[in-house]
Amino acid sequence: MGNSYAGQLKTTRFEEVLHNSIEASLRSNNLVPRPIFSQLYLEAEQQLSSLEAGSRADNEEEEEEEEEEGSESSSPPVSYQMKPPPEGCCTTDGFCQAGKDLRLVSISNEHIEVPAGFLLVGAKSPNLPDHLLVCAVDKRFLPDDNGRNALLGFSGNCVGCGKKGFCYFTEFSNHINLKLTTQPKKQKHLKYYLVRNAQGALTKGSVICWKGAEFRGRQSSSSTCSSTLFQLPESSGLSGSTSSEPLPAANPSAPAGTQQTAAAIDHIPSTAAFSSAVYNGKESPKQQLVKNNLSALTRPSVLGTLTNSGPPKKRHKGWSPESPSSTETWNLQLNPQAPNRIKNDGGSLSSLPHSALVGPASSPMVGSGEPVSVPDNLLKICKAKPVIFKGHGNFPYLCGNINDVIVSPLLYTCYRNSQSLSRAYEQYGASTIQPISEEMQLLLTVYYLVQLASDQVPLIEDLEQIFMRSWRESHLSEIRQYQQAIPQTFPQVPSQIAPVTSAQLPWLAGLAASSCNDSVHIIECSYSLAEGLSEMFKLLIEGKLIKTNYVVIICASRNRAIDSCIVITGKYQARVLSESMLTPSDYQKEVNYQLVTGKVETLGSFFSTLCPEGDIDLLLEKFYQENQGHISSSLSASVNKPTALNGTGTAACTSYEIERHQIRPFQLAVAQKLLSHICSIADSSTQNLDLGSFEKIDFLICVPPSEVTYQQTLFHLWHSGILLELGLEKEHLTKQRVEQYVMKLDAEAQIKFKVFLQNSMQNPHTLFVLIHDHAHWDLMSSAMHSLYPQTELSTGLVDRLLNCREVKEAPNIVTLHVTSFPYALQTQHTHISPYNEIHWPSSYSNGVDLYHENKKYFGLSEFIESTLSGHSIPLLRYDSSFEAMVMALGKRFPRLHSAVIRTFVLIQHYSAAMMAVCGLSQMKNYTSVETLEITQNLINSSRQCPSGHGLMVVLRIPCTPLAAVAYERLYNVRERLALEDNFEIILGNPNSGITIGKHFVEQLKAWQKIEDVDWRPQTYLELEGLPCILIFSGMDPQGESLPRSLRYCDLRLINSSSLVRTTLEQELGLAAYFVSSEIHTEKAVVNDVLESDPEKLSSTDNEDEEVATEGSTSEKRSPMKRERSRSHGSASSSLSSKASITAFCSESSPPLIAAGDTAKSSHQVLSNSAEETTNNYERQKQKVDKGAQTTISKHLPPVTEQLDTKQNIKSAQISITSSSSSPFSSSSSSSAPTHNSFILQTSQCSMTKASKQPPIVFLPKLVYDIITSTDSSGLPKSSSLLPYHSVMWASSFRPLMSKMMTCTEQSLYYRQWTVPKPIHMDYNNRNEGRMDTFHPRRLLLSGPPQIGKTGAYLQFLSILSRMLIRLTEVDVYDEEEININIKEESDQYYHQPGDMWPDLETFKKMPFDYTIHDPKYEDASLICSKLQTINSEERSMSRRQEDMYTRRQTTRMRLSKYAAYNTYHHCEQCHQYMGFNPRYQLYESTLHAFAFSYSMLGEEIQLHFIIPKSKEHHFVFSQPGRQLESMRLPLVTDKSEDYIKSPTFTPTTGRHEHGLFNLYHAMDGASHLHVLVVKEYEMAIYKKYWPNHIMLVLPSIFNSAGVGAAHFLIKELSYHNLELERNRQEELGIKPQDIWPFIVISDDSCVMWNSVEFDCSGDRKSDYTWTERNVSLKQILQHIEATPNVTHYALIGMRKWSSKTNSAEIKEPFSCCHVHDFIMLNVDLTQNVQYNQNRFTCDDVDFNLRVHSAGLLICRFNHFSVMKKQIAVGGQRSFHIKSKVSDTPVSISPAQYICAPDSKHTFLAAPAQLLLEKYLQYHSHRFFPLSLKNYSHPVLSVDCYLNLGPQIAVCYVSSRPHSLNISSSGLTFSGLLLYLCDSFVVASFLKKFHFLKGATLCVICQDRSSLRQTVVRLELEDEWQFRLRDEFQTANAKEDRPLFFLTGRHI
Repeated sequence: MGNSYAGQLKTTRFEEVLHNSIEASLRSNNLVPRPIFSQLYLEAEQQLSSLEAGSRADNEEEEEEEEEEGSESSSPPVSYQMKPPPEGCCTTDGFCQAGKDLRLVSISNEHIEVPAGFLLVGAKSPNLPDHLLVCAVDKRFLPDDNGRNALLGFSGNCVGCGKKGFCYFTEFSNHINLKLTTQPKKQKHLKYYLVRNAQGALTKGSVICWKGAEFRGRQSSSSTCSSTLFQLPESSGLSGSTSSEPLPAANPSAPAGTQQTAAAIDHIPSTAAFSSAVYNGKESPKQQLVKNNLSALTRPSVLGTLTNSGPPKKRHKGWSPESPSSTETWNLQLNPQAPNRIKNDGGSLSSLPHSALVGPASSPMVGSGEPVSVPDNLLKICKAKPVIFKGHGNFPYLCGNINDVIVSPLLYTCYRNSQSLSRAYEQYGASTIQPISEEMQLLLTVYYLVQLASDQVPLIEDLEQIFMRSWRESHLSEIRQYQQAIPQTFPQVPSQIAPVTSAQLPWLAGLAASSCNDSVHIIECSYSLAEGLSEMFKLLIEGKLIKTNYVVIICASRNRAIDSCIVITGKYQARVLSESMLTPSDYQKEVNYQLVTGKVETLGSFFSTLCPEGDIDLLLEKFYQENQGHISSSLSASVNKPTALNGTGTAACTSYEIERHQIRPFQLAVAQKLLSHICSIADSSTQNLDLGSFEKIDFLICVPPSEVTYQQTLFHLWHSGILLELGLEKEHLTKQRVEQYVMKLDAEAQIKFKVFLQNSMQNPHTLFVLIHDHAHWDLMSSAMHSLYPQTELSTGLVDRLLNCREVKEAPNIVTLHVTSFPYALQTQHTHISPYNEIHWPSSYSNGVDLYHENKKYFGLSEFIESTLSGHSIPLLRYDSSFEAMVMALGKRFPRLHSAVIRTFVLIQHYSAAMMAVCGLSQMKNYTSVETLEITQNLINSSRQCPSGHGLMVVLRIPCTPLAAVAYERLYNVRERLALEDNFEIILGNPNSGITIGKHFVEQLKAWQKIEDVDWRPQTYLELEGLPCILIFSGMDPQGESLPRSLRYCDLRLINSSSLVRTTLEQELGLAAYFVSSEIHTEKAVVNDVLESDPEKLSSTDNEDEEVATEGSTSEKRSPMKRERSRSHGSASSSLSSKASITAFCSESSPPLIAAGDTAKSSHQVLSNSAEETTNNYERQKQKVDKGAQTTISKHLPPVTEQLDTKQNIKSAQISITSSSSSPFSSSSSSSAPTHNSFILQTSQCSMTKASKQPPIVFLPKLVYDIITSTDSSGLPKSSSLLPYHSVMWASSFRPLMSKMMTCTEQSLYYRQWTVPKPIHMDYNNRNEGRMDTFHPRRLLLSGPPQIGKTGAYLQFLSILSRMLIRLTEVDVYDEEEININIKEESDQYYHQPGDMWPDLETFKKMPFDYTIHDPKYEDASLICSKLQTINSEERSMSRRQEDMYTRRQTTRMRLSKYAAYNTYHHCEQCHQYMGFNPRYQLYESTLHAFAFSYSMLGEEIQLHFIIPKSKEHHFVFSQPGRQLESMRLPLVTDKSEDYIKSPTFTPTTGRHEHGLFNLYHAMDGASHLHVLVVKEYEMAIYKKYWPNHIMLVLPSIFNSAGVGAAHFLIKELSYHNLELERNRQEELGIKPQDIWPFIVISDDSCVMWNSVEFDCSGDRKSDYTWTERNVSLKQILQHIEATPNVTHYALIGMRKWSSKTNSAEIKEPFSCCHVHDFIMLNVDLTQNVQYNQNRFTCDDVDFNLRVHSAGLLICRFNHFSVMKKQIAVGGQRSFHIKSKVSDTPVSISPAQYICAPDSKHTFLAAPAQLLLEKYLQYHSHRFFPLSLKNYSHPVLSVDCYLNLGPQIAVCYVSSRPHSLNISSSGLTFSGLLLYLCDSFVVASFLKKFHFLKGATLCVICQDRSSLRQTVVRLELEDEWQFRLRDEFQTANAKEDRPLFFLTGRHI
């Protein structure tokens, strides 16, 4: 936009721009090549060197500029037709289309919002010559002072109406009404910058310099080759805004060389090729550069001479990326001598397997047009089969020798996928955005191939990401219209880029390829691809493509679409790509075929020619004959001779200990996470798991068909004790019994699984957990077996078993998939909900150690981290000499599979290394340094330990036939070298157990103290300490764990051509390891021995170098507990010292230990780490032939902390020398001193040392590069690979994974972007409803390999079992009744123990027991009656002070089948009861108002009922309006077994989840009416949790009221309803007295009910036995309702349950006493007795006393008891007393609850009544000092009972006429309490009572005037003396209506 181009440019300039463009693109992070033509106008300021500047004349530049200008002005004007403005918009000049003024004169003083990066400029309108229009324009589209650097295109905003995002100047000029007749150009119309003057007004500034004179800065450099710094945008991928100042100014404080280095460094992205720089305006490119500069300069790298840091501006002959002018000369590898240069992507790329990458509908390779003949002998001539990737268009037929080429549709699929638009943009309706063009795709592919190094292989994912980013960047502005806030991942680019035409394509591709030393060759054809392919074959045969790795054939013509293909001709690349197309089974078949047919013999014969002295076998035989006798004796002496003695004189190593089963904090945390997920499934409303219905746990663990994994799981299971804990097995556990719980997924699995399913069906109350361990192993669809009968029987077994209908539908089976690599289970069709995934937690969060572990886990990320600079030793390595030999042999033997070649080379290396260690030093030249190191340390390891412990080396050979070959060969070499007793070679085959020699079995039995004669190791873990090479075969590891003695993990033979993320990570998972993370010192046998040599010479022994682990010093503590050494915590005791101090050499060639008087502080940790050679695996290391000298120190007292080093003992030497014929010069044991002063302690046991360091891993170079390189997101490149071979990417248009992604986010990423292939078991799991595809009882546990997942899930089973038991248990209050001793003992029993019901006449004779016996009122005031004579000592003794505030006593009870439940209980039976019946929708309930008047409140009360549809039959509604009329009541005479007559009311607050409102089981399914009484503000939450319960909603005025208000309203409502029902039923002819008058008022914590059954035999009073059992509430209520004359009782209750109930308490079956918690209330009889609606506490005691004083009967059934559950939330606890002023929670003591009236006391936000009750409970002694502990002189309380605390007794009297009161004739009271007394209390009534002198009075009233009136009315001043200061109020504000009280003294 904005520039037209018509004219011819000079060739030199054109070429220069073209070269710069392509080279900069290749080196930049940006994906889109900068448009060639636009750069001619946007040339950035470049500081040319003096040489270059001199070669160009200034006048040439001026001419070019004139041409440019001419091209603009001299071309004829194009007639331009403006788009008509939209209807109704403003078209006035100077105003925008929205009608806003834009003229500078009008808006110069207005505040204008200018976005960051924008400038205000003035535009000239042809119709307003005198005015400037104000515009906001992105400054990147404006030129700098030199008229350069303006981006093509436009980006601006309208400052008038604020409209943003104009991407075209045409569109913008229309909007601001420029009304142009020529094509709008920003150069013509944007004329001036606008600036603010001193007054802040906007004024015209300088002219925008669109065509200023070009300025070329000249900079002479002192270096021999001038330094030309790249312009920053080209180098970092920022197309556009660049600094106009010279680059060195970016870091003025740094030396110039440093800055140039920084520029160079900046051109070598540490991330993947084409990574995009993040530039969001926060950091300028310069700041980024400085940052990169600083970080890069801290690396210990050697930089070459600072030569030209970029490609020259003119094309120098022979310039190539490898030439000194290339930025890539700067070698930032840790190894300065490494021959391979840094690649742009920081690592080699692997291709993906063909099967994994072919798209869902890959194009069949159908050719078209003329056929192309493949030449004969192509493979023979080229030494490789070329791989042809079909690209765009038509592909010709191939004929002839087609076996020598491979054709793949992989690239075609990639291109086609990239043509489809991403779904992410389709949802925005982004139909206008064009896909990336075919020409651009091909050009980008060429760019990509050009930058690949010779040892790199193209990776399809890289290409897809390149296309993705290119498309995103080229359409960023359009995408932004649809996405408001796109993440700033990509830099700003011009909105339109000149498209590449098909005519330009071959030329541009050729230009791009011209700089790559012919590694990419472009062939252009005119008519069809056939001619290009023919030419390519011709060139191949002629040998002209020897240097070429890739041939790109393009057939482009103007009139049709392009045809293209890419041929991989590089021998290495072609081999890797062709092998990657083999499936794992094909790979096995191919290798097997080559072995069987003897094709490998050529390889063997080739090896035999390598050795100058003839065949290796002959050498071995000769060696064996010569040294047979000597070696065996010296070896056996070295292995078996004791060097440290224990008491019996036998060899002993103190380091050996098999780790026992223990749960680590991490495992416990994961187990708890699993449990919480199970609970959340159970708690969800979907009813998929009813935990409450299960009584126990059973389980089955499924493992892959590996014998070792199977035995390992059995071992874990046995030692965990879980079977005994779950009660599945008895004490005497046998192995056969344990095997029932582990299933190997092999042919016999189905039988065991059928038993499991049968058990699950037969035991519906057992929860079965099906654990699928190593769950990524076999995910094949079971349909595969029917489609391909030739597949193995076990294929698809997991699908057949775990996904069968029985498992899916069984409500008592939970499936838990456990894996380290969950990616294949996280696709779009997965069965597992993302909410059911549990990921192993990270150990650190924000730097805080979350779980304190004494071990540090080393997994993939830690291994990768060790390769970074700053670590002393990389744990991941590759063997360059091995790789070089493999590559050379690959070219020599093109027909052999590389796995065969690699295996044979590695066996050869191991064989030669063994021979070299045994003295055949000439063989050192036929092995690699790495293999020599491994072998040396292996063979020497057992010699360093008195018990012969050694190291394990794992040699991974996936292909089983090759593993067998390797085993046989190494076994033979070992035998010939007489090393058969030194180390074992084990062939680990997944299908068979472990076989090891008898000698080694005996060793293991001795170490592990096993006496079983027939014992054999069955797991690799049991090989702890055994020196061995474990040849680990099998295509995939299947979960086998390796012991801690593992030191080397040799993965050089893994299949590196066919890599997916899971495959790669599981191979590396073999080496995952726990390392002790704390310093721990070992106990020496006699003395602590320190080596005195801090500087050991370099050797091949990397083993001795410490690995720096986070959070620990160089010494690691062994995981096992041992005693500390006597050196008082010295970190350098003998066993933890790194010295090689024995007679035998260390695990390397012997170090030279300098003996000297070195006194070191014991706090110093000495380590003989070898000289830092981070590239030690790149070159041969020095060999040391000198004798090893050791220093033995005498242990001195810790005060001196010195070591006596006078005595030096010369050790025998073992060295690898060419001259020594015998490998061992002498035996060390003979040279060690034996006198008693000290015994030589051997050097540290190799196994112990190994267990303190992670193993060293050797990888193929290809894999090493993938693992250690990172992509642009900072993640290892391996993480962007396809996750699993049976899934595929859903789209090429997918974002990169981010380094910051959590496991959960990674899971969501894979769930969005991967789909299963048809062979995957989840393929058919589709449902448009989406949510239905998730199985509700399926969980996924993922965690790194070897981290302890087995222990975690076994622990989960344990805590799940405990929770189930806990779910069936409940804490109930278990307290003895109180005040039993006060109860009058009477020999008179009114009823017999076995009586079922009370006799009315007998009951009327029973006295009322005023004393409270309920233990919850232990701290309440005692109620006195004349019957009781209270002993004060007794009373105080019964309540010990320390018990006052202790927690109430509870006991745990198993829930019976008649329990009441909270909301967490779900079972089949109560679905309908709870409202989860499909017939009733949750919201189907109606709100009904119900009003009645009550004189005491003085107003009409309006209550609301919420009645679910299913409960409407309990109510009567008026017919026309459906108004609620009444609640139906039954008749007294009704008899029904399935019906409870009494409606149950449960007042509740704060317990919507925990209240026990589910009475279905308690009522045994009987029909009943249950009403929850809730406060208005809690209505919604209760309705949500209990949708099928009737709610009675209290009026809002009771929101802050206590339980008294609820009881009051329940009773009044019930009486009112009784009247209504009587009236209603009277019309039906029913007598009023026949209507059932009882209601039940139940607490929300009543959980179970019990009944006592008597067995009376013999004498009535003494001979009976009784038992208490749990019964249903239905049985109890029906029993009580059937009581004879039941309507004569006012209140009926029952005992509170206690385990300590004795016979005496229940001997009398009925009591006349207080009833609590669960009562039946006769609302008819108690019509005139009310609950006190103001009360918060003791309202039931108060009510009981009122009922009794009214002469009504209260009966307690002692045979029945109620259990109350302890609920920690809600109820009375929901009342918090806090200050009204501040919100900060401050504890307020009860003493502050009252204050003097009119004082400035802090007011409290709490009801006045609550403050009063709490104050009296704790501080009533201030009002009644004489009453304290004076139980014989109680406080007289009139008409109410208030709790005055446990140390004051009260006497209750009623003022009502005809009321029953105690005889007070003999009592003198110590106080008088008048609480809100009504008109029944008169002066004469009070004068009946006698008071002590000095007794106190407390009068409580609603206000101060009532207080005075009461004093006057009751004539209190006659007998009581009052003072003004004795008046108080509750600490409430006036609006909260405080209570007032007056105190006085008796005269």
